Amino acid sequence: MSTTEDLNIALLQLDLAWESPEVNIAQIDLHMNDLVMSHGDWDVLVLPEMWATGFTMQPLKAGIPWEMAFAQTAENWSLPLQAMLRWSRQHDAAVVGSLSCHLLDEERCVNRCFFMTPEGLMGWYDKRHLFRFAGEDASYSPGAEQMTISWRGWDILLQVCYDLRFPESSRNFQDEPYDLALYVANWPEVRASAWSALLPARAIENQAYVAGVNRIGLDANGVHHNGLSAIHAPKGDVVLAAQANATQWISAMLSRADLNHYRERFPVLNDIV
Repeated sequence: MSTTEDLNIALLQLDLAWESPEVNIAQIDLHMNDLVMSHGDWDVLVLPEMWATGFTMQPLKAGIPWEMAFAQTAENWSLPLQAMLRWSRQHDAAVVGSLSCHLLDEERCVNRCFFMTPEGLMGWYDKRHLFRFAGEDASYSPGAEQMTISWRGWDILLQVCYDLRFPESSRNFQDEPYDLALYVANWPEVRASAWSALLPARAIENQAYVAGVNRIGLDANGVHHNGLSAIHAPKGDVVLAAQANATQWISAMLSRADLNHYRERFPVLNDIV
């Protein structure tokens, strides 16, 4: 855990095995062990969209079962959620990532981004903007609300992939502004220029840090992803960016003082109507 009000964040960019949670958990275990060797004190660790399966449109087959009745009972969780809890406790950090999720008690499926802490599941966000071009709207139900979670003195907005194209989805507000927006993604290489342009745009317009983690590799639908995960400062500047097509962690210490100073000197949020 960080000893100041700064936030130590790390993003894991990697290839994903198709609809194989056990394989993906095993490979992320190895990368989590690598993070231990870095001797960092982490606050937030972020995984790509649908990190356990890849961007599957078969949630009834590949998705995790989820029933509100046991949502807070870890012993009843599926393997991916148990793994997130284990990693969170291993590093004393929140672990964030989305999963294909079958809501048993509601008879529908969602692309759900979980925020896991060492004490257990703190909350989740269901992807609001479904990628119609790939048929996501036919396989999943959209979320209805923005979700911000308070963690170690920071207010963190959860977002998923296609949400990035819709600025209203991440609109910040003067009275209760968030400090960091997290985008977990399976963003195709063919539209990589949009990914690299929109991440800093969301930071600039909302005067907040923005971190986007994307997968790499070829999925079962023949779609190639080249990563380009990045962390942007509130002015849009790149804090750190991953190499294209590389499996790697990228990490940064986000400055609370810098964020507050910029908002005070240039109070854009006051003019949102």
